[in-house]
Amino acid sequence: MKKLIAITLGLCATGCVCQAQDLSGFWKGSLSMKGCFPENNIELQVKMNDESASGDSYHYQDVNNYVKKNFSGRYNASEKKLFVQEGLVTTYHIPYSCVICIKHFELSYSVNGNIETLSGSWNGHVQHTEAGCSGGTIILTRMKESAFKEIPEIKVDTGTIRLDFYDNAEIDGDTITVKVNNTVVLSGQRLGIKPLTAFIRVDANQPFHEVEMIAENLGSIPPNTAVLVITAGENYYRLSLSSSDAKSARIRVIYKNSGAENIERKISFID
Repeated sequence: MKKLIAITLGLCATGCVCQAQDLSGFWKGSLSMKGCFPENNIELQVKMNDESASGDSYHYQDVNNYVKKNFSGRYNASEKKLFVQEGLVTTYHIPYSCVICIKHFELSYSVNGNIETLSGSWNGHVQHTEAGCSGGTIILTRMKESAFKEIPEIKVDTGTIRLDFYDNAEIDGDTITVKVNNTVVLSGQRLGIKPLTAFIRVDANQPFHEVEMIAENLGSIPPNTAVLVITAGENYYRLSLSSSDAKSARIRVIYKNSGAENIERKISFID
């Protein structure tokens, strides 16, 4: 009897077997709208649980200029449609004059050969207001990798954060410069057994900080590698960083109680 019930529940009203499409993964597209950025890219990081969807959305120009939100949604198997509603803003790095649009998407799934797409429409409202965003159409394509996978985010709940940089493994003469929010806090310092130390203040008024480690040389054993220990109250985080002539290492420190939504922002543009 249990087996018969399971089969019956798997049937649509039309008599066909409807299975929830696994849309888990990364989907990228762009929005044609007036906003903070010359180009308004979007990436949805989707996690599916049967017909329920959740994840993060990134609206961005590049990995240095973006808004990150979480979302929830559902997939209608019979219509092959994904409905997504953005929620809390968890991270952002945009001009102060910009404001944020909380969006709703209605997307249809299709596949053509090896190319999978989610296409449809979107609308929304300006964060903390009833003012509407312009809305429009959108097409997202499934991607293998996220544009944001290489920048870790550390969430903290205390005000003063300590950053300690050590050489990784053998001491080989690595020299680094460290920037926080593009401001130099350590310049041309050599890594060793004793830490190179900097402090940052993270609170509701300063909720997001990007820490960048730049290689001034590659030492005797390339690339330039370091261990960063972050002390936030009683919590410790240990990260391995690697930088070279071509690429710096970055992390983002986020005040997890900030609820970025609570920060007042002057309205001039919509992202």
